Amino acid sequence: MRRPLVAGNWKMNGTRASVADLIASLCEQDIPESVEVVVFPSCVHVTQVVEGLSNRSIAVGAQDCAGQVGYGALTGEDSPSQLADAGCEWVLVGHSERRLVLGEDDEQVARKFAAALECGLTPVLCLGETLEERESGRTLDVVGRQLGKVLEVAGIQGFGQAVVAYEPVWAIGSGLTATPDQAQEVHAAIRAQLAGEDRDIAAGIRLLYGGSVKAENAAELFGMADIDGGLIGGASLNANEFGSIVRAAGN
Repeated sequence: MRRPLVAGNWKMNGTRASVADLIASLCEQDIPESVEVVVFPSCVHVTQVVEGLSNRSIAVGAQDCAGQVGYGALTGEDSPSQLADAGCEWVLVGHSERRLVLGEDDEQVARKFAAALECGLTPVLCLGETLEERESGRTLDVVGRQLGKVLEVAGIQGFGQAVVAYEPVWAIGSGLTATPDQAQEVHAAIRAQLAGEDRDIAAGIRLLYGGSVKAENAAELFGMADIDGGLIGGASLNANEFGSIVRAAGN
């Protein structure tokens, strides 16, 4: 049975003071042991969050990493080696804001996925379509292409140590949410594509839904057969809301 996972992406938010308050509030939450929880602060706050959550069963990840391991002349980037050294266990790769705003393509995302694995981090591979792509009936083609490039570069075995998050671009921060059936359709397609390479890995991998998940819609989304938790954006900045979402996953 797949253990539910709820991840909080704090994006480019927070000061040292506000992050300290958020850590304190998270430590007060009732987190079910049956649910795995990880938060992704901005890189400047990673060390603070690692230290602040050291006595809690909440892991810490980074929001992005370079596509190369080790160290070198790449100004402004953070290698997965450095992130692991800072206490990160996880890393997001391919978030839609990286793809659409900063121009990352499928090849770059695949290299980051492979580099994260090489450094012992668990990558959360983000996939998703724009509103235009959904309205033109291309959702499964787009998501399948994004996933296919990572399979080509990293191989199916890498997904034995990874998580995939489906996040429809049109639902991120918009207040819009895919219906449970819409989300389930894409999650099932992702699992089927992976099963074409290795049925055991496909059966065991956790697939998250991301896109305006809130406490009031979390339980219905998480109740779908192929949705194993959520990648939470804005709601993860409110510890009480985030805690409610985590408890919904536990139920």
